[in-house]
Amino acid sequence: MVILIMKRYSPMPRFFILITLLTAFLNASVVERAPWPQGESFLQFLEKKGIPQSLYWDLDKEDKELCEEIRAGVYYYTMYDDNRSSIEQVLIPLNEELQIHLKLEGGRYRFNMIPVTYKEVTESFAVSIERSPYQDIIKATNNKILAYAFVDAFKNSFDFTRLQKGDMLAVVYTEKIRLGRTYGVPVIEAAMIERRKKPYYLFRFNDRYYDERGREVEGFVFRKPVNRVRITSRFTLRRYHPVLKRYRAHLGVDFGGRTGTPVMAAADGRVKFAGRLGGYGNVIKIRHRDGFLTLYAHLHKFRRGIRRGKYVKKGQVIGYIGSTGMSTGPHLHFGLYKNGRPVNPLGVIKVTKKTIYGKSRKKFLRYASKMKKEIEEAIDTNAAPTKLEDLSEAMMPFVREERVGG
Repeated sequence: MVILIMKRYSPMPRFFILITLLTAFLNASVVERAPWPQGESFLQFLEKKGIPQSLYWDLDKEDKELCEEIRAGVYYYTMYDDNRSSIEQVLIPLNEELQIHLKLEGGRYRFNMIPVTYKEVTESFAVSIERSPYQDIIKATNNKILAYAFVDAFKNSFDFTRLQKGDMLAVVYTEKIRLGRTYGVPVIEAAMIERRKKPYYLFRFNDRYYDERGREVEGFVFRKPVNRVRITSRFTLRRYHPVLKRYRAHLGVDFGGRTGTPVMAAADGRVKFAGRLGGYGNVIKIRHRDGFLTLYAHLHKFRRGIRRGKYVKKGQVIGYIGSTGMSTGPHLHFGLYKNGRPVNPLGVIKVTKKTIYGKSRKKFLRYASKMKKEIEEAIDTNAAPTKLEDLSEAMMPFVREERVGG
């Protein structure tokens, strides 16, 4: 049995510049959609497209840093003129909220950060288990990313091997639609899975998952990478700077400190990268379990022996605070990513209590009660399933797919 219902639909606020930009894309003669190649830098992209590299060198340090955040595989859009003789505009997403916008004006390219315009839908569905949660969700929705997100949310609190045919699962999740296609990673808002008719719930609250009693179900905990330092800049996916009159982002947390202050691994993991990385200067990236990755930037130097492939333990010194790359003073830029998506590190590091208490608990219980009703409604409502391709609006016929290496 498969039951799926549409719950609500809420378009994001539209700004005039975004409407103008989208209209330009709709009326363009040729727009190419392509994945960002593995290992390609923003400078290499400019060179390949024939756009002057001075565009990058004229940026301020914050924008240079953000250019290092373009992820391999993310789809970007290139708009050409009628003759395909020149590029008129480019859109390159940095995260699910902000994108780089290059536009040809008066014979030269302008660089801006603008919000990503998308529509958000919330879906609810229930599935009777025939083979496994992962396979049955894919069969019901044709959405592999959603199936993975469901299994990933429950994996630290539920044993999937003990499920039986006929057990039930139900999900409430949000999905984004951008330029007629699903965009980003679906977010599980609430879910239920039963074993021998006994239900097990989880609810997303303050970006963490808890059971119906308010106990945290996520198993991975990070430590602060530096001691006795101050926070000089906090995490934000998108904010409008009232003085500069432009959008900014900061996909990590900056800790100010003296040059040479030890930097420690935030959790056990294996070094994925240790070297120079553009505006980030000396960088170490560590891959952890459960799809997490941490980034440590602007380092003065690495600790001896830290190299790609090296296994490190939580709290082990890996490098030292510095001011390499595009930096105005010694500090550590600390980034945290889950399945490639930037996550607020402070939201993870600050979690020291495994159970919600006090006023937060009352708020959580009200929220959990509301979401349980949505799950029950999904189970009780007999509605046709919505496939992934049906979530998207009519595809844009003028966008030509182009496969780029990587």
